[in-house]
Amino acid sequence: MIYRNITPQIKDALSDSPVVLLNGARQSGKSTLVKKIAFEIHSSRYLTLDDAGVLAAAKHDPAGFIGGLDGDVVIDEVQRAPELFLAIKAEVDRDRRPGRFLLTGSANVMLLPKLSESLAGRMEILTLFPLSQGELEEVREGFIDAVFSDKLPLPAKSGEDKGQIIKRLMLGGYPEVTGRTILARRKAWFGSYITTILQRDVRDLANIEGLTILPRVLSLIAARTASLLNFSELSRSLGIPQTTLKRYMSLLETTFLLQPLPAWSSNLGKRLVKAPKIMLNDTGLISYLIGISEASLEADQGIIGSLLENFVAIELKKQATWSSERPQIFHSRTQTGQEVDVVLENASGKVVGIETKASKTVNAHDFKGLDAMSESLGDRFHRGVVLYTGSEVIPFGKRLHAMPVSALWTLAAKKLP
Repeated sequence: MIYRNITPQIKDALSDSPVVLLNGARQSGKSTLVKKIAFEIHSSRYLTLDDAGVLAAAKHDPAGFIGGLDGDVVIDEVQRAPELFLAIKAEVDRDRRPGRFLLTGSANVMLLPKLSESLAGRMEILTLFPLSQGELEEVREGFIDAVFSDKLPLPAKSGEDKGQIIKRLMLGGYPEVTGRTILARRKAWFGSYITTILQRDVRDLANIEGLTILPRVLSLIAARTASLLNFSELSRSLGIPQTTLKRYMSLLETTFLLQPLPAWSSNLGKRLVKAPKIMLNDTGLISYLIGISEASLEADQGIIGSLLENFVAIELKKQATWSSERPQIFHSRTQTGQEVDVVLENASGKVVGIETKASKTVNAHDFKGLDAMSESLGDRFHRGVVLYTGSEVIPFGKRLHAMPVSALWTLAAKKLP
């Protein structure tokens, strides 16, 4: 079993919170992880609501179901019986011992207000993404904490060429896929995966018509990855009303497939009025949806640039779940067209800008957006990094560096236990 870097955070949460919810997309490894924690660490009872009998019992009498459970318990896919949340609340109010309930869910409860509100102050929520590049390499990444440190620990020269980076983009991080060496078998898995999500999980969340168009919506979003979200353009392309499109996209976000990257501004009030960027949770999934091969990806700089930007943003989201800094993650675009692909802002207001380049070389022009951000923010601008597909670490002035993409999982990385 591949060690998951979020494991210490789950253990810490169980030590002082009565309810811990680990949510994330289906097949990202939640069940495997909580079973390990339940059996090897906490000796908890494990139940899954994917079992028809367990689900029927939970829905028939939620209070009786929860009241009949002795000791600590793991409940998998809890979103399938939302009635349980009020019953868990009542049980926790009776006995607030930490670690009583470890829940998993394939729907984001923060986007389901009635569920999140019922356990406010009683539940810690953690998110598990598909495997990070560090987890695949058996290391715990330290990139985020390193770029926020006072003295940047520079990585060694990269041993990976552009072709190897493309292979990582095509593979993604879903555990089932990373073990499949044959492309046709990976495609078969993704096809079944999307069908399961759209036909079961979306139906569980909402009774909607027109499910047949959802694969088209997902494919069109994949083709627009790393671009600004434009509902008008998407609705025209799909031939559906914006209200319908927004509902579909909300469901895709709730099931963790869609990971919009919000806009950043030094003026907090402006963050709410700028368009987010479209991101999906896995570049292997994107590659499947747009039907691209390694050869065509290497030949098309536009597509590889967008895919690399999505890849870097999601890898940083993964690392943020266990980093000490726990930054918020945005993108930045000014009215004059200055862009920074990913903006990290920590709790003290320090900002790190990350640019991505699919080329093997970099020049001063590639730092144009970072230079503008540095000038605008002054001392709040902590560092700027351009991640590119070359191999050298190159300083480009005060607080500015070009680094290989592999620095994401090699910079300040620690060997896993």
